[in-house]
Amino acid sequence: MKDDVEAAVRLLIARIAEGDTRAFSDLHDLIARDVYRVIRGVLRDPEQSREVTQEVFLEVWQRAATFDPAQASGHLLMRMARRRAIDRVRSAEASRQRDHEYAALSTEPEADVEARAQVRLDYAAAVAAIRALPLIHHEILFLAYVQGFSHTEIAHALQLPLGTVKTRIRDSGQRLRRILGADTVL
Repeated sequence: MKDDVEAAVRLLIARIAEGDTRAFSDLHDLIARDVYRVIRGVLRDPEQSREVTQEVFLEVWQRAATFDPAQASGHLLMRMARRRAIDRVRSAEASRQRDHEYAALSTEPEADVEARAQVRLDYAAAVAAIRALPLIHHEILFLAYVQGFSHTEIAHALQLPLGTVKTRIRDSGQRLRRILGADTVL
C-alpha cells in the first residue's frame, strides 16, 4: 500500500477505536476492494469472499481499540483478511472430511457393525474424557474438535487472543492424550 493510504488507514483505525462510525465507513470505502481481492485470491468463491470481507470489517469495528497503533495499518488488515480466508478454507475442508467419514460409516455393509460400534465407543470415550477435563480445556476442545470451529472462530467466540487459543488447544490436547492413552491420535 502507498504511504498516504497507510497513514489514512492508521488515522481511521484510531478514530474507529473511539467509536467513530463515519471513520469506519471511510475505511471501508478506502480499502474494502483490496481486502476483498486478497480474500477472493484464497477462496475463489465471490459469495464467500464477500462474507469473509464483512467478517474482517466487523472484527476491525469490534477490536480497533485493542490494536497496537504502531501496527494498525492496511497491511494488518490484509493479513487479517488472508488469515480469515484460510480459516474459512480449513473449516470447509474439515466439514467436508467429517461429512465424508460419516457417509462412509453410514453406507458400510452390515458386516462392519463391529467396526462402527468401536468407532462409537471411541467417540463416547473421547467425549467423556473431554468432559472430565477442567472447563477451560473442555470448552476449547469441544469447540475445536466436536463443533469444528477454526482457531480464529474459537478466539472470537471466547473473546481470547488467537495465540492463547492455540496454546490452550495444544495444552488441552496433551491433557486429553494422558487421559486416553499415549497412542491416541487427536
